[in-house]
Amino acid sequence: MLNLYIWNFFPLSIYWVSLLLAGCFEIGWPLGLKLAGLPNMKIWGIALAVISMTLSGILLWFSVKEIPIGTAYAVWTSIGAVGTFTIGVLVFGDPSIPIRWLGVAFIIFGVILLKMG
Repeated sequence: MLNLYIWNFFPLSIYWVSLLLAGCFEIGWPLGLKLAGLPNMKIWGIALAVISMTLSGILLWFSVKEIPIGTAYAVWTSIGAVGTFTIGVLVFGDPSIPIRWLGVAFIIFGVILLKMG
Protein backbone atom coordinates (compact mmCIF):
# COMPACT_ATOMS: atom_id res chain seq x y z
CA MET A 1 0.00 0.00 0.00
CA LEU A 2 1.24 3.47 -0.88
CA ASN A 3 1.79 5.66 2.16
CA LEU A 4 2.77 9.29 2.26
CA TYR A 5 4.16 10.72 5.46
CA ILE A 6 3.32 14.07 6.99
CA TRP A 7 5.72 15.43 9.59
CA ASN A 8 7.73 12.17 9.28
CA PHE A 9 5.41 10.26 11.58
CA PHE A 10 1.81 10.45 10.38
CA PRO A 11 1.22 7.95 7.58
CA LEU A 12 -1.31 9.15 5.03
CA SER A 13 -2.54 6.23 2.94
CA ILE A 14 -4.02 6.59 -0.52
CA TYR A 15 -7.42 6.10 1.15
CA TRP A 16 -6.89 9.15 3.34
CA VAL A 17 -5.68 11.17 0.38
CA SER A 18 -8.84 10.10 -1.44
CA LEU A 19 -10.97 11.14 1.52
CA LEU A 20 -9.32 14.55 1.79
CA LEU A 21 -9.85 15.13 -1.94
CA ALA A 22 -13.47 13.99 -1.59
CA GLY A 23 -13.91 16.59 1.15
CA CYS A 24 -12.46 19.29 -1.10
CA PHE A 25 -14.90 18.36 -3.87
CA GLU A 26 -17.65 18.41 -1.25
CA ILE A 27 -16.98 22.16 -1.01
CA GLY A 28 -17.40 22.51 -4.78
CA TRP A 29 -21.02 21.56 -5.11
CA PRO A 30 -22.58 24.13 -2.73
CA LEU A 31 -20.23 26.70 -4.25
CA GLY A 32 -21.48 25.72 -7.70
CA LEU A 33 -25.10 26.02 -6.56
CA LYS A 34 -24.38 29.46 -5.12
CA LEU A 35 -22.71 30.55 -8.36
CA ALA A 36 -25.62 29.16 -10.39
CA GLY A 37 -27.78 31.81 -8.76
CA LEU A 38 -25.78 34.52 -10.52
CA PRO A 39 -27.13 35.41 -13.97
CA ASN A 40 -23.86 35.03 -15.87
CA MET A 41 -22.76 31.86 -14.03
CA LYS A 42 -25.86 29.65 -14.24
CA ILE A 43 -24.44 26.94 -16.56
CA TRP A 44 -20.91 27.05 -15.10
CA GLY A 45 -22.26 26.89 -11.54
CA ILE A 46 -24.44 23.88 -12.29
CA ALA A 47 -21.55 22.18 -14.09
CA LEU A 48 -19.26 22.79 -11.10
CA ALA A 49 -21.90 21.38 -8.74
CA VAL A 50 -22.52 18.23 -10.79
CA ILE A 51 -18.82 17.51 -11.39
CA SER A 52 -18.00 18.14 -7.72
CA MET A 53 -20.83 15.90 -6.50
CA THR A 54 -19.71 13.10 -8.79
CA LEU A 55 -16.03 13.27 -7.90
CA SER A 56 -16.77 13.69 -4.21
CA GLY A 57 -18.98 10.60 -4.18
CA ILE A 58 -16.53 8.45 -6.13
CA LEU A 59 -13.60 9.44 -3.91
CA LEU A 60 -15.65 8.84 -0.74
CA TRP A 61 -16.68 5.43 -2.08
CA PHE A 62 -13.03 4.55 -2.62
CA SER A 63 -11.91 5.81 0.80
CA VAL A 64 -14.45 3.74 2.77
CA LYS A 65 -12.81 0.58 1.47
CA GLU A 66 -10.19 1.08 4.18
CA ILE A 67 -11.41 3.86 6.51
CA PRO A 68 -14.31 3.17 8.92
CA ILE A 69 -17.47 4.62 7.43
CA GLY A 70 -18.35 6.73 10.48
CA THR A 71 -14.93 8.35 10.54
CA ALA A 72 -14.88 8.83 6.76
CA TYR A 73 -18.32 10.40 6.71
CA ALA A 74 -17.52 12.76 9.59
CA VAL A 75 -14.26 13.88 7.97
CA TRP A 76 -15.91 14.25 4.54
CA THR A 77 -18.85 16.30 5.73
CA SER A 78 -16.77 18.42 8.08
CA ILE A 79 -14.31 19.38 5.33
CA GLY A 80 -17.32 20.34 3.23
CA ALA A 81 -19.03 22.27 6.02
CA VAL A 82 -15.96 24.12 7.28
CA GLY A 83 -14.70 24.84 3.77
CA THR A 84 -18.07 26.08 2.54
CA PHE A 85 -18.51 28.22 5.65
CA THR A 86 -15.07 29.77 5.15
CA ILE A 87 -15.70 30.52 1.47
CA GLY A 88 -19.05 32.03 2.41
CA VAL A 89 -17.40 34.37 4.89
CA LEU A 90 -14.37 35.27 2.76
CA VAL A 91 -15.98 35.48 -0.68
CA PHE A 92 -19.70 36.04 -0.28
CA GLY A 93 -19.77 38.24 2.82
CA ASP A 94 -21.59 35.79 5.08
CA PRO A 95 -21.67 36.87 8.74
CA SER A 96 -18.35 36.40 10.54
CA ILE A 97 -19.20 36.49 14.21
CA PRO A 98 -17.42 34.65 17.03
CA ILE A 99 -20.27 32.22 17.77
CA ARG A 100 -20.19 30.95 14.16
CA TRP A 101 -16.42 30.44 14.32
CA LEU A 102 -16.89 28.62 17.64
CA GLY A 103 -19.31 26.27 15.88
CA VAL A 104 -16.66 25.59 13.22
CA ALA A 105 -14.10 24.92 15.95
CA PHE A 106 -16.46 22.39 17.53
CA ILE A 107 -16.84 20.61 14.18
CA ILE A 108 -13.07 20.37 13.77
CA PHE A 109 -12.55 19.29 17.39
CA GLY A 110 -15.25 16.62 17.06
CA VAL A 111 -13.62 15.13 13.98
CA ILE A 112 -10.22 15.11 15.69
CA LEU A 113 -11.72 13.22 18.64
CA LEU A 114 -13.42 10.77 16.30
CA LYS A 115 -10.16 10.12 14.47
CA MET A 116 -8.28 9.63 17.76
CA GLY A 117 -10.85 7.14 19.02
